[in-house]
Amino acid sequence: MALTVVQVLPALEVGGVERGTLEIASGLVKAGHRSIVISGGGRLVDTLVLEGSQHFNWTIGKKSLFTFILAIKLRKLLIRESVDILHVRSRMPAWVCYLALRSIKENKRPRFICTVHGPYSVNGYSKIMTKGDDVIVISEFIKDYVLNNYTETAEEKLSIIHRGIDAKEFPYNYSPNDSWIKEWNKNYASLKDKFIITLPARITRWKGQEDFLLIISALKKLGVPIHGLIAGGAHIRRIKFLKSLKKQVIELGLENEIDFIGHRDDLKEIMAISDIVLSLAKKPEAFGRTALESLSLGTPVVAYDHGGASEVLITLFPSGLTPNNNIAKATKKIASLYKTSTTISMKNPFTRQAMIEKTIKLYEKSLIK
Repeated sequence: MALTVVQVLPALEVGGVERGTLEIASGLVKAGHRSIVISGGGRLVDTLVLEGSQHFNWTIGKKSLFTFILAIKLRKLLIRESVDILHVRSRMPAWVCYLALRSIKENKRPRFICTVHGPYSVNGYSKIMTKGDDVIVISEFIKDYVLNNYTETAEEKLSIIHRGIDAKEFPYNYSPNDSWIKEWNKNYASLKDKFIITLPARITRWKGQEDFLLIISALKKLGVPIHGLIAGGAHIRRIKFLKSLKKQVIELGLENEIDFIGHRDDLKEIMAISDIVLSLAKKPEAFGRTALESLSLGTPVVAYDHGGASEVLITLFPSGLTPNNNIAKATKKIASLYKTSTTISMKNPFTRQAMIEKTIKLYEKSLIK
């Protein structure tokens, strides 16, 4: 049976939620279903439409009382288009969807699916994400977070569907092309014969850049020919923090061992030529996508043992886990990897296709409940 599925999110700019929406939309179209997305627009709309989905440009993510008026418009759309599944991925749109559904007769009402993408603040506003007929959580960590903080949520209503990557996009033992290598060597000639460690994370305190600098300093003292790359941009509100990091580099005497390379569109290539990639988030993240991408490429990852990163490493590279916020043990782990060869499992269960198939199966299952 062909389904009509509406996905709702604030906008279609760049990000994990947006990427997942496009992947599910494309998967629906390829499987012969009808895909509709409602969002405030953005740079990914053209790709969405080109891949066969229909898009409605509504400011449904704006935090304003006037946004709730869209519930009337949404109700009409759901009935007119005979929508089977209404899948929401953000809190404000979820409230609009919830109000729209309440005014539709039960026998004509689409099934309401919510995806909890992160550890939202615990309050009545966030609670809406547990109100779906079915609730997708993107990791074991998020499942536990929901059950521990919203104790009235029935566990059987939750389905773990990990985010995934395309193995063709991140192939094992990937090597950048010659032109990229030539340009990289031209710009970073001093990195030749260095042990390169990369921290791919935007500049913000909880992403672990301060720990990264201390780890690089400790490895330098151990005699490791180390060089650290901090790959991530800084929002204007984080410029002060970026300046403090650069000051710390000078205080630690790491001017020749650290490069801030900013936001990069070639992060895949940088991770591929790195000897180790780090995940040092101070608080647990919903899913360790960057760690997964690196491991898929064949580059070892050392990560603090919490959140989604733990789930990825336990499956693919358990020896890369290190206790949270422990500089000494992280340094020891990296020094050990410097001296020994490593094996990363090529059996990656966190694939884009698995995510798409599980999501569509959940849609179908939800309709027959």
